[in-house]
Amino acid sequence: MFFLRELSHTILLHPSYFGAQLEDYLRQKLYEDVEGTCSGRHGYIISVIQITDIGEGVIVPGTGQARFKCRYTAVVMKPFKGETVDGKVVNVNKMGFFAMVGPLQVFVSSHLVHADMRFDPNASPACYRSKDEIIQKDTKVRMQLVGCRVEANDMFAIGTIKKDFLGQIRED
Repeated sequence: MFFLRELSHTILLHPSYFGAQLEDYLRQKLYEDVEGTCSGRHGYIISVIQITDIGEGVIVPGTGQARFKCRYTAVVMKPFKGETVDGKVVNVNKMGFFAMVGPLQVFVSSHLVHADMRFDPNASPACYRSKDEIIQKDTKVRMQLVGCRVEANDMFAIGTIKKDFLGQIRED
């Protein structure tokens, strides 16, 4: 799920930033531009670990701006089908529930919960319950990913808790 990746990013810089603090500004701008973003190809960029190279600036004709190509190493989160993850439930409805695994939203359909679990719309908050477990908002759950959908700037997953050792995580 978590990987170290060598990535690159291009920064356009206005001439007003040219000066003694140029490199510091480029580093700050790189962190702001890439941390917390999602790329369909690489996954969620969690954190920049090291900036390996800040290339020579090239002036863009007609604008006066300079283009800098930066290379860096980052921790990225890229989930895979079949992976087991822990998340926190954020929404429950009769169709299933949504859980967040860091920045990744996972949907668990009502068809992919244990057979003895039933949706209880009269509970406050709404929940899925069986005789020995309850899944409601803010419950921690262990799920297995059965599918991932990657878009240009976001990722979504479908999960299941229908297998052994999956479901509510008890903190005893």
